Amino acid sequence: MIFSASGVMAAERFGSSSYFLVRQLAWAGAGLVALVVMMYLDYRRLASPVVVFPALAVQLTLLVAVLFADRSHHTRRWLHLGSASLQPSEFSKIILVVFLAYFLEQRRGEVNDVKHTLLPVGLTAGATAALVMAEPDFGTALAIAMIVAAMLFVAGLRLRYFATPALAAVPVVYWLVFHATYRYNRVLAFLNPYADPLGKGFQIIQSFIAVGTGGIAGVGLMEGKQKLFYLPEPQTDFIFAVVGEELGFIGAIALVVAFGIILWRGWRASAGCTCEFGRLLAIGLTVMVVGQALVNMSVVLGLLPTKGIPLPLISYGGSSLFVTLAAVGILLNISQEEG
Repeated sequence: MIFSASGVMAAERFGSSSYFLVRQLAWAGAGLVALVVMMYLDYRRLASPVVVFPALAVQLTLLVAVLFADRSHHTRRWLHLGSASLQPSEFSKIILVVFLAYFLEQRRGEVNDVKHTLLPVGLTAGATAALVMAEPDFGTALAIAMIVAAMLFVAGLRLRYFATPALAAVPVVYWLVFHATYRYNRVLAFLNPYADPLGKGFQIIQSFIAVGTGGIAGVGLMEGKQKLFYLPEPQTDFIFAVVGEELGFIGAIALVVAFGIILWRGWRASAGCTCEFGRLLAIGLTVMVVGQALVNMSVVLGLLPTKGIPLPLISYGGSSLFVTLAAVGILLNISQEEG
């Protein structure tokens, strides 16, 4: 799908139709190695302060360092290492999941302790989300909040403790949206994209056209038209629109079912796990993958305002692919305890 979505554009911009494909294949190879390692390395080894706290320190350092990197697409999200690039915010999600699983296991039975449990969790997750927001990357920050909320809920946090941060977040989100022109424009485009079809609403309208054109069976792989300089960056955030156009309703539903299977298997892995760390780890990683997929597909279908969140395992993006495959490896490791 990446080759189909990006081939023409890559040839035009970089002189090679396989520009994005080759880079994604390299990351896929590294990610598959990570998957195999994490599948056979006992996941309990991650539940160690020698692993958790250095990893947390490194990810926070990288999130600070990326703020001093060169801008790309009006943001500072990537650290460039020669011809390759690294997106620290992608790695921060999986590291935060490991930290929360470790810390909440240590505080088992005391998850509702505000001073000794919720405050440290809030400070760590809040610092991570704030640094990601500073890039700026509103979508990933929301994904982090979703992961933290899910893990705390499964750990036994009382519902009343969700109310205060939710209410406190309302004015913050309002300020973030209405004091950034591009975010405000995205909200306007979400509410009525046809009010400005050649401006604010252009991207989502092109997505609608792609998905609607696909019909039941699609126009055929490689045969889509919206990727031909109509749909901006079709190989990343809006690749699901290309799937809908070329593979149709059948292909789109097959992809939804595939993520549904990951959700089901992740939940079973968590339910069948014999230790609290593994149970929480499985939930966090499952929400990380499936929650992000749900948000991405909702954006493409106009159910949510546009956000810069890739579709896991499908969109172009080496850091996202590597981290997702590593997460899948850990889930496969935990799932071996089922029954």
